[in-house]
Amino acid sequence: MAEAPRDGHELLERFRRWLRDRHMPITRQRDLVAQAIFAAGGHLSVEELERRVRDRGHHVGTATVYRALEVLVKSGLVRAHDFGEGFKRYEPLLSPAQHGHLICTRCGRVREFSTERFERTLPMVADEMGFLHQRHRVEIHGLCRTCRDAEIGALTGGRRRA
Repeated sequence: MAEAPRDGHELLERFRRWLRDRHMPITRQRDLVAQAIFAAGGHLSVEELERRVRDRGHHVGTATVYRALEVLVKSGLVRAHDFGEGFKRYEPLLSPAQHGHLICTRCGRVREFSTERFERTLPMVADEMGFLHQRHRVEIHGLCRTCRDAEIGALTGGRRRA
């Protein structure tokens, strides 16, 4: 998911304000991790965040990245996801809108989706079952188009399907 740089800057300022309001230090390391995740706008692993910080000419240790992410999640500006890969991915919350995730079980690509019809349907389903809907999380695991096409190509020996 691509984001406008303004959104990332706005989230960074909100994070700094959140820290100040709680009398927590705005450390260089927290700021670097926050900048990296807010600029990315995607679903990053700790390893990917470390690489992004390093690519910008800085070094932040793995434990420090984890601690910074813990604070970012606590602030409500970042969400942690466990897509069943054996590690978490972190996503900046650019908007309060709900969205689901399509997760490729082969390459690990994560794609967001949201449809108004889907968002209207979930609370109705919950209501029909006598359940008060408060929030939801939708993850669809399968093969992305690229991996699916590669699999079909391997099965057909490179020949195109009719």
